[in-house]
Amino acid sequence: MSDKVHAQLCAALLRMAAPAHIIRSHERPWASVTFSGARHWITLHVPSDRAGVLVAELPEADFSLPGQLVADLAITATQDLEADTQLDIEALTVVYADMGTSFSLAQPDFAAQRQG
Repeated sequence: MSDKVHAQLCAALLRMAAPAHIIRSHERPWASVTFSGARHWITLHVPSDRAGVLVAELPEADFSLPGQLVADLAITATQDLEADTQLDIEALTVVYADMGTSFSLAQPDFAAQRQG
């Protein structure tokens, strides 16, 4: 299952970083006591004039991956090449089903909580 998630994450990164290309990528299953998912390592080459924007935006970007949440994404290294910049990216995806009903992406309704 995580192979599909990895491919979806790579495709989403390519869309966000376009024009870009992936040099290498791999993933491995990941689990904690309560959650499961995968760790991803992706190396992108992006045009140097786009690198600064991507370094700032990617860690906070919202990704739409069916059934998954990108729980963490970090750019762990950058390397300036001639016309491109290499970005080394590490990400953690978590399966929504593991989060149960206690997890919500919606803002909490504090007024309702005070009344109850």
